[in-house]
Amino acid sequence: MNVRRRDRTGLLAAATVVTTLVAGLVAGSPGAGTATATAEGGECPQVRPKVELLEGRITPNACAFMRRQIAFGEAPALDTYLDIFDADASLWEAGSPAQRGHAAIGASITRSLALVPDLRYRGTEVVTDGTAMFFGQHNEVTIKGRKVAYPQIARNVLGDDGKTIQARRYYDRYELFEPLAPELRPRPLFDGVADSGRPYAGPAAGRFRARDVPSRLAAWNDGDVAALLGRAAGRARLTGPGLDAPLTTRAGQSAYLERFFAKADVRFAPGQAVFGRTTAYVEWHGTATVLRTAEDPDGTDVPFGIVERFGPDGEWELSFDTLPLIATPAEITALFKAIG
Repeated sequence: MNVRRRDRTGLLAAATVVTTLVAGLVAGSPGAGTATATAEGGECPQVRPKVELLEGRITPNACAFMRRQIAFGEAPALDTYLDIFDADASLWEAGSPAQRGHAAIGASITRSLALVPDLRYRGTEVVTDGTAMFFGQHNEVTIKGRKVAYPQIARNVLGDDGKTIQARRYYDRYELFEPLAPELRPRPLFDGVADSGRPYAGPAAGRFRARDVPSRLAAWNDGDVAALLGRAAGRARLTGPGLDAPLTTRAGQSAYLERFFAKADVRFAPGQAVFGRTTAYVEWHGTATVLRTAEDPDGTDVPFGIVERFGPDGEWELSFDTLPLIATPAEITALFKAIG
């Protein structure tokens, strides 16, 4: 376990939030959208061929959202993007405060499309409960004449009409700077992390369930690598930012998490969580204190979050942005200018 660099406060409030969240998940009670669920596999036939996996409670509002999300990925434009969002929606993108309303969200996507006008994506693993939606994406863009592909998780809370009320996007912006020469970009956070020793053997861990949320949250907030690896038994395969292939050994996975906690001291609250037949998504969101130098023991706080995906046969995937952990805001601005 890492030694934490600050005192914990507000633990009672955090525990209350977790208890409330878990109670809602176990009861299956939606918070925003209340559309009647359809049987998994029974509805939204126009969406299913366009994603790799679709599980959960496929409600009419979830289906309406997915049609809009896919339409934008196939032909990005300002109007199709804003059609995804409620007029008063909020959107949190990696590395920035949440933006609210169509004007702010529209300005943001306009800047993004100016940088990568050929953005396209397709759906990957998608799980919903009719209220929360985790929409996995395989994104492709062209940066300085080179094709760049990277994964993204679009996490959305839906209204009854399928419009997004609250959205968060999880992806690693460092991927966008791969076309730059190595000397023009920071050293990757997980440079040199690799497997060693024998891979895990035996059966995969059991399914992640709502009752596992409190202990999992505590493990992240305590930087408890051993506890986080407690589920990494059997055929556990960890994928995440900075990895070209899954890590399949305890040594490799430990090194990955230890490198993360050496840079980031996180203060998370539970976000959304959804549970499909084979796949679960869990969101942790809050702030990270970025520890840059020994001369700056207090570090710098940045908005930060992680999505975990627990899939079949030991699949364990992390989605988060490494860029604020390895570059200052001024350095990040310079990097975007370099690819603009």
